[in-house]
Amino acid sequence: MEAENSEVAALVEKITGLHAAISKLASLSPSPEVDALFTELVAACVPSSPVDVTKLGPEAQEMRQDLIRLCSAAEGLLEAHYSNMLTALDNPLDHLGRFPYFDNYINLSKLEHDLLAGHVAAPARVAFIGSGPLPFSSLFLAMYHLPDTRFDNYDRCSVANGRAMKLVGAADEGVRARMAFHTAEVADLTAELGAYDVVFLAALVGMTSEEKANTIAHLGKHMADGAVLVARSAHGARAFLYPVVELDDIGRGGFQVLAVHHPAGDEVFNSFIVARKEHISTVGTIGCSWQHECIWTTIEGVADGEMSFK
Repeated sequence: MEAENSEVAALVEKITGLHAAISKLASLSPSPEVDALFTELVAACVPSSPVDVTKLGPEAQEMRQDLIRLCSAAEGLLEAHYSNMLTALDNPLDHLGRFPYFDNYINLSKLEHDLLAGHVAAPARVAFIGSGPLPFSSLFLAMYHLPDTRFDNYDRCSVANGRAMKLVGAADEGVRARMAFHTAEVADLTAELGAYDVVFLAALVGMTSEEKANTIAHLGKHMADGAVLVARSAHGARAFLYPVVELDDIGRGGFQVLAVHHPAGDEVFNSFIVARKEHISTVGTIGCSWQHECIWTTIEGVADGEMSFK
């Protein structure tokens, strides 16, 4: 226990120092200095750690919340930069590997599809909330895993959607015809949510615990009974990069947890939760219950990922 406490203390000290350095940056736009600091931060957070961010003191909690905000802002700028760069090239989809977290999205889309496939047949319509200027998640699902599915991508930023549409416009007709983009706040989505078989919730939609819980409750109110939610989250030290989705909030939102995946390696950054919207009469059971088998997975060599609204 003493060794574990020392490990956690050393980690928090390191991350606090990185937060201080990042906070002093004049800009979070991609640059050698920005890239180096965030690379060091990710390297510190990816390894397995005994840290439980809910047990941090008030000062560390405040630092973590601000760090998540900084990560979100930097991710948005990074994705905008690469979206602009890629769309300026001939055949931009041939150059997606230039994005530094390209492999993460490839691996994450496969992981999510494989776990989702165990609980839902090939969906006809999917919504991705928080798609951003580089909609790799829905794009890779459309290209490699769900060839007949229509994707509606939602982001609150019209500029991000404009960049995303330009990038997807370079895809084959069979892909781009199934990808639509809409500018909206998640709180403004109501009746349209009832049309989807699956809704993906990006990691940085809802920056605080309260915002995340309210977002999940809103989805639970408007998604169709039997529809599936895939909510990206974080575990261990990765919770310094992304908000954590609490299983209790999933249950209170009217969902039955089907599976929880915490990656164990470094090929992906995000955890994710797969949950089914329950009929109103069954709401009240939180997390796993005797009525539904809940699968808890940790796959060696496959970690977690993603950043942005997103």
